[in-house]
Amino acid sequence: MVIALILFLITYVLMLSFQKYRPYIALASALVFVILGHTGLFRMGILDALGAVDYNVLLMIGGTMGTVALFIESRMPALLAELLITKVPNVKWAVTALALFAGIISAFVDNVATVLMVAPVGLAISRKLKISPVPVLIAIAVSSNLQGAATLVGDTTSILLGGFAGMTFLDFFWMLGKPGIFWGVELGALVSMFALLFLFRKDTQKVNAQVETKVDDYLPSALMIATVLLLICASFLPEPAGGALLALYNLRSGLICVALCLLGVVITCARRKSAAVVKTVVQSLDKDTLLLLFGLFIVIEGITQAGVIDAVANLFYRVAGNSPFLLYTLIVFASVVLSAFIDNIPYVATMLPVVQSIAAMMNDGAGMAPYVFYFGLLTGATLGGNLTPIGASANIAAIGILRKNGETVRVRDFLRIGIPFTLSAVLAGYVYIWLVWGP
Repeated sequence: MVIALILFLITYVLMLSFQKYRPYIALASALVFVILGHTGLFRMGILDALGAVDYNVLLMIGGTMGTVALFIESRMPALLAELLITKVPNVKWAVTALALFAGIISAFVDNVATVLMVAPVGLAISRKLKISPVPVLIAIAVSSNLQGAATLVGDTTSILLGGFAGMTFLDFFWMLGKPGIFWGVELGALVSMFALLFLFRKDTQKVNAQVETKVDDYLPSALMIATVLLLICASFLPEPAGGALLALYNLRSGLICVALCLLGVVITCARRKSAAVVKTVVQSLDKDTLLLLFGLFIVIEGITQAGVIDAVANLFYRVAGNSPFLLYTLIVFASVVLSAFIDNIPYVATMLPVVQSIAAMMNDGAGMAPYVFYFGLLTGATLGGNLTPIGASANIAAIGILRKNGETVRVRDFLRIGIPFTLSAVLAGYVYIWLVWGP
């Protein structure tokens, strides 16, 4: 176990130190774990390693990324944002409405993609109103991070949870006779809206915006809607007894996302009589994230087989005792702090089996349902990234856009919005999840 733990810690430190090379570090570490497994240090061969990869998750992420690329190219998000801005009375409400809109989009689209969609509208409005675009784009970024946890397809961490816990699209809304995590995220969004209104309380200049964006292709919008509807329908399919049908059943969400992406590409190519869109979609795929997750699935299987996961779970259990509330609180706020400085994708991927193991220890070994801990982990890890400029990819993307446009972004500019936004949303979600899902 000690060797596996040391290897995992080295892997994590290297990923933090050389973020540009994270996928290759994870893949190299996975290869070392497979080699160690073959030496008999713990039980994991090449087939076990490949079997540990959640291909459904990888297909969902890849397919959704491709559809989102078409959606962005259609300019529909920019049109919707402009339509929204024309309905608000002043700058304060314009920034808040734009942030909330980014959040709604982010519930179904990757957070970074959401920022790329909505940021140009925020920049244009800031120029027209002659205000600094810095707080506007920061508000858009932190709001997109919040809503990523609302649905199965909202963020990579949500997809990871769905795959690990066997949750369907509808389970995020209603599961086991109880309201799902979606409503906790929306409660956090409501509370954070008041935080934004307070932060921008002095910006009362009137807004005179016009709708300038034109959309000529509504196919990507239809594909986005179809993705959601088909994922919902897929959740009602009965599970086959076994064989090839069971394998397809376990990949159903990923196959739906990929099939709709390919359908959009084929139709677009036929309409334009050009294959240029293929290049656009391929370039939009976050290959680093896909490779990173592929390697992490194997690494986590390695430390699980070596007993590291159980050891970490025991440590949490000793700290929190046999109190589900203390353990839940520890998971939420430890996740908030850690995710402020480290990427939440490897963190959540590592902690999901830990949380599952901890839940099995509760009630003096009798165990308990892990969902309150799963949802606490997702809430803390998703929102913790909003505490710092480097805590989430969406924040980094927004700051990059601002710098390209000649703006200076100071750390205190980000903290002024990120801290109150994060604390208000986390506390609302923290209370909701415990009241609904606590034992």
